[in-house]
Amino acid sequence: MIVNPRCCYHPRLSRHLPGTRFLRNLIDRRSLLLQLVVRDFRQRYIGSVAGWLWGLIHPIVLLLSYWFVFSVCLKQKLDARQVTQNYPLFLFAGMLPWLLFSETVMRSSASLIEQSNLITKTVFPAEIIPISIFLSSLVSHLMALALVTIAAAVWIGAISPALLLFPVLLVLLGLFAVGIGWIASSLQVYLRDTAQVLTVALTLWFWVTPIFIAEDKFPARLHFLILVNPLAYIVRAYRGMLLGRQIPSLSDLGLMAVYAIVTFFVGGLFFRYMKRGFADVL
Repeated sequence: MIVNPRCCYHPRLSRHLPGTRFLRNLIDRRSLLLQLVVRDFRQRYIGSVAGWLWGLIHPIVLLLSYWFVFSVCLKQKLDARQVTQNYPLFLFAGMLPWLLFSETVMRSSASLIEQSNLITKTVFPAEIIPISIFLSSLVSHLMALALVTIAAAVWIGAISPALLLFPVLLVLLGLFAVGIGWIASSLQVYLRDTAQVLTVALTLWFWVTPIFIAEDKFPARLHFLILVNPLAYIVRAYRGMLLGRQIPSLSDLGLMAVYAIVTFFVGGLFFRYMKRGFADVL
């Protein structure tokens, strides 16, 4: 007996898969999303003399501060097993993904309250606000990324075709950051202490991510903090591709993809559930 596979297809079931409508709304509102990205980027630097250059100045000053403390004062050194012995570039390459991630999550946590007039007075897709924040922050991130790429090419000659795969890392980082941003922003609507708790959590998360020191410098009993830390894999991939002509291993890419996709969908479903009461609370 031959069964026609079409008889098992149910359009109603496919339309009601968890997250299907949510993702379709994001795609349908892409023009609105673009407007929000442009508006957010302009508002961040409106009235500023340096304008968008602050997107480069801030990470550079932060880099120089940490480099002075860890390299000059504490004499932090890199061993021969690392992708480079140039500590400033090693530090900057590790900081870049963290800066994009933390800025997206922190700004997303308060974004719904800041845009409450749009959410309460119009039929507005609130889920695109954290996405617009990530894309707006991504503009400055790309400028800093170009700066590191040029510096690596000049000082250590580390530029390779592996950089063509960088958009994959940016997509995975974006999915992960937006997923957590959805959770944080929706919780902040109901629990106004969420942003404060998030600040503490990100501070702890920052110091258990191998940004200032190499992974092999972590104590053996604490090495599990790297294994369960999604940002550790992204930092490793950034350094390898920017400084060492290395493509991330399939295992690292697989773990990054699992963390990113699961967080994105869980965050989206959580946001959709919490969204029902936004208008009443805001």
